[in-house]
Formats: sequence, structure tokens, C-alpha cells
Amino acid sequence: MRLNQITLPSADVTRGRDFYVRLGFTLLVDSPPRYMRLEAPEGGTTLSLHLVEAMPAGESAIIYLETETLDADVARLKAAGFAFTQDPRDETWLWREARLRDPDGNVICLYHAGENRLNPPWRVKP
Repeated sequence: MRLNQITLPSADVTRGRDFYVRLGFTLLVDSPPRYMRLEAPEGGTTLSLHLVEAMPAGESAIIYLETETLDADVARLKAAGFAFTQDPRDETWLWREARLRDPDGNVICLYHAGENRLNPPWRVKP
């Protein structure tokens, strides 16, 4: 199996569409006000937003977007007006991460893990 599609709830699909297009996604389906789907900048994964009457309460899913040029990408996005809730920092799980939220409050983690994404030192051995 291959993960290739993620759908998130949205209180305003048009506002979300504009945010993700600015982030670098390509618009594939635009059916306001209820639905839209985009393709990630790399890798072919798609992301959809669907209209909900109210956003779910509590913790949300986190979208992880990996980049080899994390610090430069964060600087570029900040210059374009994106507000980050966490600047790039090295984490104890050996990834470098920065975080922001989309207009509906969904968390987006831009990160670089390199070899540690699939092969951390604590990986379960077969």
C-alpha cells in the first residue's frame, strides 16, 4: 500500500485552497464551497479539503512535508507572509522541524529527517 491522499476538514474551502496554492501545491479540483483537491509540490500525494459545519475540537492531524532545504524554505515562506508557530529546530528524534497552521488550524510540519526518517538508530530490527 502507498499513502497518496489526505482529506482535511475545512470551515472555508476557498480560503484553504488559496493558502495551499500559496504554499506551493497545484490545484487539481476546485468545487467551492464544498470541496477541493491539490497535488503536493513533490511526490504526487494529493490533499483535499472538504467543508464541515464546525471544525472538530481537540487535537488535529499533522501534515508532514519533507524538504532538504528546510531553513531556506522557511525563510522564503516567512518573506511571503506565512506565520510560523515554531521556527526550525533540531528535535530529539533527530529531525529538524518548523511548524505553521493552515487557516482552519490544521498543523503543518515542514521538516528534514534524511536517513533518520526510515532508519532511526532505534528502528525495530527484523
